[in-house]
Amino acid sequence: MTVRGRRRDSRIELTDEIRFHIVTYHPELEDYREDVPDAIRKGRRRQDAMEPEKCKSVKRFNKLHMGCTHLVVVVKMIRNNFVLTA
Repeated sequence: MTVRGRRRDSRIELTDEIRFHIVTYHPELEDYREDVPDAIRKGRRRQDAMEPEKCKSVKRFNKLHMGCTHLVVVVKMIRNNFVLTA
């Protein structure tokens, strides 16, 4: 799946492998995996200080469970921008 970033020309890959990683290693996100593209498109983006090609997109969601308030998606901005994890 390709997600459009904030800029029209930016595309971010959300591969099946990463989707599997998200639901396997972060099972609390199982019900929210469809919100990952929204967090990428509309979230507040922060560049990593140590790895400038890595960004975190953070978006507030009211419907998250277990007292959580934000969904964080880590994106690596290289050749083909791709999601690392959520």
